[in-house]
Formats: sequence, C-alpha cells, structure tokens
Amino acid sequence: MVAIGDAPDLSQAKRALIVKLRHHGDVLLASPVFDVLKHRAPHLEIDALVYADTAEMLTGHPAISTVHGIDRAWKAAGPLTQAGAEWKLWRTLKSRRYDLLVHLTEHRRGMWLAKTLGPKFAVAPKLRDADPLWTESFSHFYALPRQGNSRHTAEVNLDALRRIGMSPAEDEKHLTLIAGTAAEQRVAEHLAAHELGRNNFIHLHPTSRWMFKTWPAERVATLIDQLMALGHHVVLTGAPSEVEQAMIARILSLTTSAPVNLAGRLTLKELAALTKCARLFIGVDSAPMHIAASQGTPTVALFGPSGDIEWGPWRVEHRIVASQVHPCRPCGNDGCGGSKVSECLTTLPVERVLQAAQAMLGEDY
Repeated sequence: MVAIGDAPDLSQAKRALIVKLRHHGDVLLASPVFDVLKHRAPHLEIDALVYADTAEMLTGHPAISTVHGIDRAWKAAGPLTQAGAEWKLWRTLKSRRYDLLVHLTEHRRGMWLAKTLGPKFAVAPKLRDADPLWTESFSHFYALPRQGNSRHTAEVNLDALRRIGMSPAEDEKHLTLIAGTAAEQRVAEHLAAHELGRNNFIHLHPTSRWMFKTWPAERVATLIDQLMALGHHVVLTGAPSEVEQAMIARILSLTTSAPVNLAGRLTLKELAALTKCARLFIGVDSAPMHIAASQGTPTVALFGPSGDIEWGPWRVEHRIVASQVHPCRPCGNDGCGGSKVSECLTTLPVERVLQAAQAMLGEDY
C-alpha cells in the first residue's frame, strides 16, 4: 500500500464493483485490476459489470465473484423490453450493496451507478471539461495520460487503484483469462484431428472486426506459404462474422499450402485454449492478440494506425512490426483519411513479418 492522504479505508468494506464497458480486448486489459484489488483487500467480494458479449474475458477469473452483463440487444428489442432488463440489472446491482465502485472508462453509466447504488467510495477517470454531474458523482479521480500513445492501457486501468493507495507489484500486472476444462478439451480434439499438439504449430489470426486494422489477404497468404515451406504447421482462426469469414476464404484461395482452418469454429474460451498451445501467435491489433498475451504465448503483432505503446502485447515476449516510413502513425484514424484502408499497414512487407516470426522462434533468416 502507498500512503495517500485521502485513500479510503476498505477494512470494513464488503463488496466492490469494477465497471469496464468496452470491447473484448479492453475488458481483458482490465483483468489485472481485479487481481490487485483482491490481493490488497482479500476480504472483498469483487464483481464486474461489462457488456454481455465480452463476459467470457472475465468469467472464471479467481478474483471475481460475479460478472454482470449488459446485453447490447436490449436496445434493439424496444424501449419496454430495454427498460425491464435495465431495471432488473439495477435491482441486482443495488442488492449487492457495494462499498466501492471503480469505473474504468468515461461512459456516463458509471456516473449514474455511482449516484444510485450509493457506494461510499467511487473512483473514475478525471475528464477534461467534465460537467458538474460527473464531478459530483465520484469521490476519487485518477489522471489520464496527457498525450496519446504514451502509456499502456493496462497501466492506465491500474491507475484507478494507484489513486486510492494500491500500487501494484510487477508480478500482479499480468492478464488473466481462464479458458476452462471444457474449452481445453475441445481444442485438444481439434488439434488431435489434425495430428497437432502443444508447441508444434503457429497460431495465425489475421482478422479484426475493424478491417482498417488488417493486413492484405495476399500478404497473409504469402506468409502462410513461406512459414509452411520452412516446415511449420499453421492454424488459422477468425471470427464467425461474414466480413471476417470472407477474408479467411480469400486468404485460403490464395495459398498454395494447406493451413488448418478453425476460423469461425471456436468460442473465445476455446481461442484462448488454442493459443496457449501454440508455439507462436501472429496477428494484428485485436482481442486475439491480447488473448495470446494472457496465455503467455510469444507474439508477433502487426500495427498500423493504432498505437503499439497503448495497445501492444502486454507482459509477454513479443515483436512489433510497424511501418518505418509513415511518420503519421499512429494516427488513430479508421484508415487514411477515414478510407478504411491503412497504408501504414497494407504496405508492410511479408519479409519483415517473417523475419520477426523467425526471430521469435529462434531461427536464422
């Protein structure tokens, strides 16, 4: 613990709620917060509030009592259905009688929860030009980085705890994602069907829900062929969405080799179990890259417009492959000029990615 004048006394507290309403990778990068809080206040029951589709990032986490979910489909179901679901969730949260609320984004729901759930202590990011309602809702505010691409997101999440006197040790900062026995067994079956096992294949996940973060299919196909020509087995994964499946199909149509294709066939837990068995993970800035880091799998990550300092593989051996001729990156835009095509990424040569992979594998190139 660090001596901070206004650090809350949690010795008599019973429950805490940590709120992270973002996408899958963002939620996983918040997992160290649960570990640190539990280590510093082991008597606390710690709950999580996330979007329901991201819950698998946290279910099974040993520091979490309950993962509460907000279903994005509620809104599409109509105002009455949404109101009923929201009321049921709020009553559930209210019944938990939280003493501490840790809000890890600028989402305004955190403000309303702090006001209506009535925790004694509530922590949130300090926002520039925040309205008075935000300022009045929380007891503690943690500072955000002054400049973009200057501090890893996992550290920014942990700043919420630093602000209330809980400075994490280095061995507490790792990501935690529990795949579970069922996922591990299912992946073992997939691998056995292709005569693969632990540490004898490369896991390649070339897609992202945001296509401006992806590398061209032609270059992915060439990389696969070159890796397999060197004697490596390659397992290809991707989400079941139509756009990602189309890209996987395009890649496979361009290869002259035969990678194992598990795209669209794995749950998030199974994806974690698969990448844990891999010798190396190769992918773009996406949730699967963070999942690989959570499993301790050496990683080669391709970065375009997003910042690798903020979003790079966390606490795992890795290589970043990014443009050396585009001083504009990381711009944070959805493609050059909003075009959905990021030239700093699409122009990355296959040779650089292959060299990074071989370096991680301890091979000459």
